[in-house]
Amino acid sequence: MNDKQGPEGNGYQGIVLVDGVCHLCQGLTRFIIERDPLAKFQFASLQSDIGAELLQKGGLPVDEVDTVVVIENGKYYIRSAAVLRIVRQLKMPWPLLYAFAFVPLPVRDWLYRYVARNRYRWFGKEEQCMLPTPELRKRFLS
Repeated sequence: MNDKQGPEGNGYQGIVLVDGVCHLCQGLTRFIIERDPLAKFQFASLQSDIGAELLQKGGLPVDEVDTVVVIENGKYYIRSAAVLRIVRQLKMPWPLLYAFAFVPLPVRDWLYRYVARNRYRWFGKEEQCMLPTPELRKRFLS
């Protein structure tokens, strides 16, 4: 597999799994798409069949939807580590945020968990997952 191919061998470099009904997570997905002009990431909902399959494959709990997951080259990253993996792949200036990797993981994940616990209250949620536009559909796993 060359460096242009992702986990599925399709040219993508990573898969991002998010809570498909969370407004914050939907916003994160749109944020990534707008700042990922080379289309390095594909997306799936944690609640989807493919999301559950990928979680199982990575040994992660299927019923837990309070984390973002990034899969790159067969490796799984969760919580703050996943967010840092994402920002380092986006166009400038976002990769500069990767400097937060020097903050100890327990501190980063404490902040991540605090936001995750309150995300529905602060940002709301939908009854169903976001539906991508036809031109973006190819970036969503189904």
